[in-house]
Amino acid sequence: MPPVHTYSVDLEWTGAGAAGTASYTSYGREHELSAPGKAVLLGSSDPAFRGDRSRWSPEDLLVAALAQCHMLWFLHLAAQRGVVVLGYADQPTGTMRVEAAGHGQFTEVVLRPRVRVLADAVLPDGEPVTDAVLAELHVAAHQHCFIARSVNFPVRHEPAPLTRGVPAR
Repeated sequence: MPPVHTYSVDLEWTGAGAAGTASYTSYGREHELSAPGKAVLLGSSDPAFRGDRSRWSPEDLLVAALAQCHMLWFLHLAAQRGVVVLGYADQPTGTMRVEAAGHGQFTEVVLRPRVRVLADAVLPDGEPVTDAVLAELHVAAHQHCFIARSVNFPVRHEPAPLTRGVPAR
């Protein structure tokens, strides 16, 4: 049987105030996510839904999880392929549609990874590292990403052209 992993967090609503949920406007959406050995993550709903914009919303966390998962698989696969990555950044965006009855769903997330490789980066066979090589790694990372494989909307990739540099000192 393949390995099964279980993930647990503690969620505590901290926005009850004096009146609790006496009405839609009487309570705060603030909450805290925690797990043993990890920093507390302050959450709320999106500001459009009476949330605190200074806290992470579930929607923010979903987009972040997709970007993180993709990056971690990309770095893993790059190391396996012999591509020396020196920097990786992303500015993903998620689009969510909310219907008249208040139901909503994400319609897509777009990842925009920017990858910096060693100035003279070549593959083990001597071929240069190109945008095409990185594109193959992005496709493979997407195919491996547990989070992207678990959602029912498209996760697209619009990688920036690779940049080259030297290791930070």
